[in-house]
Amino acid sequence: MLSVICESPGVLRHEEREPPRRAEGEVLLRVRRVGICGTDMHIYSGNQPYLQYPRVMGHELSAIVAEADPGAHVVPGDAVYVMPYLSCGKCIACRQGKTNCCVNIKVLGVHRDGALTEYLSVPAQFVHKADGVTLDQAAMLEFLAIGAHAVRRADVAAGQRVLVVGAGPIGMAAMLFANLRGARVACLDTRADRLAFCREHIAVSTVQIGPNDVDELSALTDGEFFDVVFDATGNVKAMNRGFEFIAHGGKYVLISIVPGEIAFSDPEFHKREATLLGSRNATAEDFETVLDAMRAGHIPDKALNTHRMSLSDVPTEFPKLMEPGQTVVKALVEC
Repeated sequence: MLSVICESPGVLRHEEREPPRRAEGEVLLRVRRVGICGTDMHIYSGNQPYLQYPRVMGHELSAIVAEADPGAHVVPGDAVYVMPYLSCGKCIACRQGKTNCCVNIKVLGVHRDGALTEYLSVPAQFVHKADGVTLDQAAMLEFLAIGAHAVRRADVAAGQRVLVVGAGPIGMAAMLFANLRGARVACLDTRADRLAFCREHIAVSTVQIGPNDVDELSALTDGEFFDVVFDATGNVKAMNRGFEFIAHGGKYVLISIVPGEIAFSDPEFHKREATLLGSRNATAEDFETVLDAMRAGHIPDKALNTHRMSLSDVPTEFPKLMEPGQTVVKALVEC
């Protein structure tokens, strides 16, 4: 079978491998779609903190079941999606239902080889039917679920003023689900094209980063700033700056992860009685939230899917996604 390997930072190549042998309790999948996300770009660039090379990337996927145990909840021919966070089910986080931050987590495409391949075998408990959605939509569930999880973690409520810093796919996901909860959502980013996309397809207020951005954000909130601020930039300076935008009594949610340290003014943080939250991955509940929204037509998935390529073209086409001016939101690989 054809697989695409990230051999080292900046190096992608084809490799022919034997199809995996399905173990008992696993499901053998014929991979059909793979979403390319920021994690994959970080792996390619060499700044993903949890990874060792070489690696088959890809954790956003939809597939068709090829083989499963007799009596399993899925059967050959079923269209499915995969929760790519392979949790242990036993650690302190899992015992609390927080499988998204399992102590022993193994993420497909990061800690173990992922979906940029033709066949993949994974434990059955992480495979779910993709009823009522297309293969394209099912491959977009994971990044949207990360945004849905962050919004749920922040307990966003109707009428609250929400700021999302960073208009990439994860930031857009947070905007979508904050909107669905009835919040008043604004976005801050450097890129005019991304901001225009968000205004058109997500219906949010936008501010472009520049010398007057604080004044513009203040004007949107009558000088009170935001009940909830989400950072989805993956940039240390932006994460540090985001503390400035929290209203008194507000929350700051870090969806981003960076291989460094963040810092803030304790007096400013303390006087606001602000809440700082990390938000990692997503749970089954968040995937269901996204599925419901997709089935109801609340997700502009066709607009989000800006680029496509075949599995065989990944080594040549993937680097182009990182070129300035590509205006990539979500690229899908067809396997």
